[in-house]
Amino acid sequence: MFAQRRALQSLAFFLFLGLGGCASWFADDTRDPAVHLVNVEVVRAKLLEQMFILHFRIDNPNDSDLTVRGLEYRIHLADMLLAEGEHEHWFTVGPKHSAYFKVPIRTNLWPKVKDVVKMLKNSKQQIPYRLQGEMETGLFIAHYVHLERNGVIIPADLIPEQHR
Repeated sequence: MFAQRRALQSLAFFLFLGLGGCASWFADDTRDPAVHLVNVEVVRAKLLEQMFILHFRIDNPNDSDLTVRGLEYRIHLADMLLAEGEHEHWFTVGPKHSAYFKVPIRTNLWPKVKDVVKMLKNSKQQIPYRLQGEMETGLFIAHYVHLERNGVIIPADLIPEQHR
């Protein structure tokens, strides 16, 4: 009886120690990556359809690879929703490195043309933008990084010069 009790206590003790070690597998001491909107490239700007390419940079501050699965985004120009959508593209960012990726977007600004014309009237005036979204990372278990970036664009930088 005493031997069984001692064996049961020993088993419970080692089981407790073993589960404590398993808990360290799920400890998350990694930092979230930084996502920056680097450039907005105008591909085509017609009356009913505008196509842009958004250039992003992801900085991985961790000592391990970062697998990016995709990006869900919403972009506001001043207070107007410019575009929203998802871009699923898997790639890996090395430890302590940066990577660039492009997101093609398509929008129709025709219903908001009056507001856009007001913003573009002075091509040197800065227009505030806001990027919101979630970036999905992780190879097996998904981790979502929330994005919230603000900045300004200058319309003159987006309009190509015409030489005459």
